[in-house]
Amino acid sequence: MAPSTYYAAKRRVLEPSARALRDAVMMQVLMVLWVTNRKVYGAHKLWKAARRAGHDIGRDQVARLMGEMGIEGISRLRKRIFTTVSDPDAVRAPDLVNRQFRAARPDALWVTDLTYVPTRSGMAYVCFIVDAFSRRIVGWRVAANMKTDMVLDALEMARRSRGRRRLVGLVAHADAGSQFTSVRFTERLDEIGARPSIGTVADSYDCDDAGVGVPVGLTLAMTDRRVLALTCRPAGTPTSVAC
Repeated sequence: MAPSTYYAAKRRVLEPSARALRDAVMMQVLMVLWVTNRKVYGAHKLWKAARRAGHDIGRDQVARLMGEMGIEGISRLRKRIFTTVSDPDAVRAPDLVNRQFRAARPDALWVTDLTYVPTRSGMAYVCFIVDAFSRRIVGWRVAANMKTDMVLDALEMARRSRGRRRLVGLVAHADAGSQFTSVRFTERLDEIGARPSIGTVADSYDCDDAGVGVPVGLTLAMTDRRVLALTCRPAGTPTSVAC
């Protein structure tokens, strides 16, 4: 190590370098520009904005300072979200439906699933329960996570919509996600008189055949993770239907 390098390092312990001082100033500038532009600018656009504001800064420096501050822009590439995570230790109920999603009466077969909706505040997760006879959403729940509680809340809403009575003979079908194979969910089904039915992990054919995948559209207007509006719109229905 050269003596000059050693003494330069010793001086930086006592007083910050010129680069550190400039970084501290530019961090404040970049943070203001990033917040002003609704926190959506990445390194390239933030660099352009800084140049337009008269700051002599390079793109790589902007990217480095953004990393140090822990901020990033909004990407158009959608991150892959897995809503079905199986529990290898859970006991699965048999598949009582075998993709025959037809019911002769209401409350004979319910199909439930999870989906997600990207929002400005983050990812919102939705659990909904559809009656296979009427294709109506009888229960739903929106949350910021995919815990079993949201599934139980959707089930409770569906039960209350049926007058809180025991639903003897009902089959509740879901995929093999850990929320639907959990002990709490299966015990709750037993309490209301329903039988669980479990398909395979992340089986899109189940949702499509049941009329749950494409026919159900969820319109979410959210601010800071608070749901302001949710309208269930089955395909072919010009107006929203009651859930």
